[in-house]
Amino acid sequence: MRSRDLPKGIELARAGALTFGGQVAVVGALAASVGCCAARIARGRRPGPVATAGLAACVAYIGVVEPWMRHWGTYPAGRDEPLPGDDAVPDPGLVIEHAVAIEAPAERVWPWLAQIGQERGGFYSYAWLENLAGCRMRNADRIHPEWQRREVGDEVMLHPLAPGMPVTIFDPPRALGLEGWGVFVLEPLGADRTRLVVRGRIPKGRPTLVYRLTLAIPHFVMERKMLLGIKRRAEADPA
Repeated sequence: MRSRDLPKGIELARAGALTFGGQVAVVGALAASVGCCAARIARGRRPGPVATAGLAACVAYIGVVEPWMRHWGTYPAGRDEPLPGDDAVPDPGLVIEHAVAIEAPAERVWPWLAQIGQERGGFYSYAWLENLAGCRMRNADRIHPEWQRREVGDEVMLHPLAPGMPVTIFDPPRALGLEGWGVFVLEPLGADRTRLVVRGRIPKGRPTLVYRLTLAIPHFVMERKMLLGIKRRAEADPA
């Protein structure tokens, strides 16, 4: 049965399982390894090699991999710089910031960013993964003039059956803000070079915990590919 033939509830459940299931499985395996090590040590026994390897992987993930994923492409001195939209979550529990340098001026990068959305140019990421979740995504490889305008409050769709993300900032060719995601900012690096930064600020408490347990890995994988997809398109566009 094709995705579009499934009842809405089942299709959304499948999308959620595909989005969150991978990280939940990883976190569960790491937690089981830690628990096994703790139980054997409490009984005065040496942990087995599999549990020890899982414990080492857990330490490496928390201490090295997760911080690297949170700040991919950025530099420490720039992480404290204020960006448009920071005031939406003034005291976050977690800040995720990714960036990529693009060999093109902001005016050439902005049109690709302006037309993102499931109902427009896609997200320039792994469309085959998004379509496994029923997103019906198609990534544009050209700029569409009819997709260049948004108004604050317009929704940018991720999935055809789920609510979209309201636009909070639309300031060409500088910034695009999306509620629930964060803000995309274009910073000129001279006349023909631009830095594309995306920053998400997650509220303290349960939202931060849920993100770390279920979304950190898929978010990083898909957003990194998106930034590289925009970079490739903008640099290849002679106009």
